[in-house]
Amino acid sequence: MSRPNYLQAVKKRIEAAPNGFVFVAADFADVAETQRISDCLYRLEKEKIILRVLFGVYYKPEYSSLLGEYIAPAPDAVAHAIARNFGWTIVPCGDTALNLLGLSKQVPAVWSYVSDGAYKEYSFDSTTIKFKRTTNKEISKLSPKTALVIQAIKALGKEHVTDEIIEKIRSETSAGERTTMRKEAQYATAWIYGIIKVICR
Repeated sequence: MSRPNYLQAVKKRIEAAPNGFVFVAADFADVAETQRISDCLYRLEKEKIILRVLFGVYYKPEYSSLLGEYIAPAPDAVAHAIARNFGWTIVPCGDTALNLLGLSKQVPAVWSYVSDGAYKEYSFDSTTIKFKRTTNKEISKLSPKTALVIQAIKALGKEHVTDEIIEKIRSETSAGERTTMRKEAQYATAWIYGIIKVICR
């Protein structure tokens, strides 16, 4: 009986992934145990098939012929890879939530997330990712879009949620997402839920 070729299995999956894909050993848990996967990723890094972002976090490089260099991975993708590695639930908050929802074009100085995990901060290249622990009530049992909208509204503040903002959020969500959001957000702070009900009309 031949031994499984774990390296080939990991390599094949990475090759099938889009350029810029960010991953951790936990993403290959169905292939082999963590240490064996870590060894495979180390070898693939040495072969320049993948690049390391942080300890234990890698990405499939995307080369820009225009810039003449590799493009750094998306901070949000790195944040979610870290979260998967630790089994955390995370939601973008503050300026990060506003940027990802299209309510702000300003790139966040720090990519911030509320989490049910530990307080942690990571830096790579010129990017900083910060995780802040919060109550599970703010993030658990919520779909990603509902949680993102709640955090964005919270970041804006009640007095800054204009009709234009409401229309923008409505345009960034599907009818199905709005139906789900109205149901899920009923336990949010009263003023936030009031705004979400307007968005979901």
